[in-house]
Amino acid sequence: MAMAELTTPKTTSPFLDSSSQLRLSSKLHLSNQFRHLLLPPLHATPSSKISCSVSQNNQAPVAVQDNGSVKTKKECYGVFCLTYDLKAEEETKSWKKMISIAVSGAAGMISNHLLFKLASGAVFGPDQPIALKLLGSERSIQALEGVAMELEDSLFPLLREVDIGTDPYEVFQDVEWALLIGAKPRGPGMERAALLDINGQIFAEQGKALNAVASPNVKVLVVGNPCNTNALICLKNAPNIPAKNFHALTRLDENRAKCQLALKAGVFYDKVSNMTIWGNHSTTQVPDFLNARINGLPVKEVITDHKWLEEGFTESVQKRGGLLIQKWGRSSAASTAVSIVDAIKSLVTPTPEGDWFSTGVYTNGNPYGIAEDLVFSMPCRSKGDGDYELVKDVEIDDYLRKRIAKSEAELLAEKQCVAHLTGDGIAFCDLGPVDTMLPGEV
Repeated sequence: MAMAELTTPKTTSPFLDSSSQLRLSSKLHLSNQFRHLLLPPLHATPSSKISCSVSQNNQAPVAVQDNGSVKTKKECYGVFCLTYDLKAEEETKSWKKMISIAVSGAAGMISNHLLFKLASGAVFGPDQPIALKLLGSERSIQALEGVAMELEDSLFPLLREVDIGTDPYEVFQDVEWALLIGAKPRGPGMERAALLDINGQIFAEQGKALNAVASPNVKVLVVGNPCNTNALICLKNAPNIPAKNFHALTRLDENRAKCQLALKAGVFYDKVSNMTIWGNHSTTQVPDFLNARINGLPVKEVITDHKWLEEGFTESVQKRGGLLIQKWGRSSAASTAVSIVDAIKSLVTPTPEGDWFSTGVYTNGNPYGIAEDLVFSMPCRSKGDGDYELVKDVEIDDYLRKRIAKSEAELLAEKQCVAHLTGDGIAFCDLGPVDTMLPGEV
């Protein structure tokens, strides 16, 4: 048995009574600016010394009394404060080095589904310990405490640390993945140009923070809408991070497209492959049935209703979120969280031979003739190392080219709207009279 030292604080945690304050396998920190508001100072007393007996096979710790010296931890509370620290030679040999993951909008509904998937090992693997760095707003700080409480109660062995705060310069410190979910929703009467500016300022600031304090090779996935242009703003404000590391989430669109093709063809959706979403996460997006396959065959050979493919298919993908709200009265938070998981796993797992996935990435050097200096959803493959390459062996006919050009034009117009946030001069916004936000996101 390996002995791991732990302490009980003199004051009572706001999450646990004094009888239950044992150090487990993780720790939770508050950013400095909130610690003095929410927590009493932690002071260890020699009389309350406790040790944690931990077996080499990673069984749950058992508390036993011990008379050794006392350790203390700063800026923590709850069960995460009481994490045991194993000596280097006692650490689990089969686990990988811990990775640090930041999540913004961490008190929101999407995160409420996502965080537990991350902590369970369903995303990075059953042998990958993680630290979660949760970014919220001043209004959501108590909700973040609630999230931390639920993470405590879930007893995830892979969740080694949890930090919460409102300052991205603190929360993003040394993170290797940044999942940027938080954004202002579009309210009634709000123009798209106003939303671009408001959220653009958020992502400009977060890009600067990532540039200053995150890991130099941090992978960034932007979910908050309009995600393509927000990702562009973020990368433009983080010049020290490779532009290739920034992604805009279009995986939910891909998943919805696969589902619609499967329904039409009468097959299970795992038979649908090579699905691409081109362009913007908006109604100008292009679900590509030309290159997609069902049971290894071109979609157009399996689904002979080509009028549906050209009209009904795209519309069914675009309107799926709005239809869900009509049925259920809430947005697609759960399936969005699943699509975030899928997007990450596509980067950390080798792409199956001959297949690909969709993600919004920087267009510089793309082989499709799409304008450079945009974040545009395109087909990608990965070796499972967190990186990707664009797929070159795709067919683009006149119909597909025309649709792609429409989405490209929209993203160029959005880019002009946020020029003041990307260092490209004075902003000029002319988005046209048609509202292209996806139903369910207004």
